[in-house]
Amino acid sequence: MDEDYLPGIYVQFLERFPEVAQAQGALARTVRERNPFDDRTDRLIKLAMAIGAEAEGAVRSNVRKALQHGATLDEIRAVALAAITTCGFPTAIAALGWIEEVAAGQSAP
Repeated sequence: MDEDYLPGIYVQFLERFPEVAQAQGALARTVRERNPFDDRTDRLIKLAMAIGAEAEGAVRSNVRKALQHGATLDEIRAVALAAITTCGFPTAIAALGWIEEVAAGQSAP
């Protein structure tokens, strides 16, 4: 797994708006410190929210991070499947596609 992967658009954001990135990072740390969940559960929750928002980049990022924090592909897929009845079939299928693409990239040499 490439723990240092950063999408190009995110790198551009960091370079163009460092003060905004720093403030967003501080907010994210504050929120993370207040939540009672372990890192694995936190990432699965964030994955579920990203799926519901149909936010492809956030889905991909949270899949990578969930895997890094010990979630299994079966657990990650289960989050997407749960979206069928809440967010709709097309949303869940799109998320499953993004999940599989990230998983394929993780297993590539």
